[in-house]
Amino acid sequence: MSQPRTKPPAAGERPAELASLVAELEPMLQRLRLTGMCEQLDNLLDDAARHQMTLREALAWLCAAEVSRKDRSRFEMAMRMARFPCVRTLEGFEFEAQPSIDPGVIRELASCRWIANGDNLVLLGPPGVGKTHLEVALGREAIRLGHSVLFCTAAELIANLTRAQQQGDLARALSTYGKPKLLIIDELGYLPLEHQAAYLFFQLISRRYEQGSVLISSNRAVTEWGEVFGDQVVATAILDRLLHHSQVLTIRGDSYRLKEKRRSGLIRPVAGSSLAGGGVVPPPPPAKEV
Repeated sequence: MSQPRTKPPAAGERPAELASLVAELEPMLQRLRLTGMCEQLDNLLDDAARHQMTLREALAWLCAAEVSRKDRSRFEMAMRMARFPCVRTLEGFEFEAQPSIDPGVIRELASCRWIANGDNLVLLGPPGVGKTHLEVALGREAIRLGHSVLFCTAAELIANLTRAQQQGDLARALSTYGKPKLLIIDELGYLPLEHQAAYLFFQLISRRYEQGSVLISSNRAVTEWGEVFGDQVVATAILDRLLHHSQVLTIRGDSYRLKEKRRSGLIRPVAGSSLAGGGVVPPPPPAKEV
């Protein structure tokens, strides 16, 4: 191990090699991985001098910049590792467009206490009502509060687990999906699962049971999950573990996407439709081939 070049000065003594130390300040900061201080050093020192900070105040000022830089880097890295399909925030959610959602409930969920407790969250509702938006936004809040997050669709999850099983690597795949503090599974129920796929899903839920939180969105009511998994017994076993410590939030309302298309005039309302006068006009039948 290399010895320090300069002996620490005694109290009240000025270091003999002060100029040399100042010249090596940035390399020392880089060696200590204090990149926040290093990148903003001149500006931070100028601010400290301008505000006539004491040495302790200036040190706190420099440390605050470093902590901020590290927090920002950690957040950006965690966001990349989460694999979100889009950028969504709670501030960008149109609560007025979905009156079935209580903003107070969402604010409480955004505190992430349910994640800290290892509870689960199930979002139910038809396509286009904002389930994925809420998943990504709540996942973002979880990362901001220091929780690890992984996002995947149900189809992607099953495909990866099936491939891992075929390659004899199922244990590693289950470990990958079991590690994050919050696992988000989007779009469960759009396609029925084969028996083996349902059993793989059961294995994952069992692995995470009371160990980590799961946020699942589905277009099917939980009473229909027997059809989704193709096996009522497996579905009951999954729901038993998933709903033991959980909240279920049902979103009712029209699709955002259809509302936008109606406003733009791309589709016309159909009288008596389930979209409150905003159904889709079907295209005309194709012409007969001659």
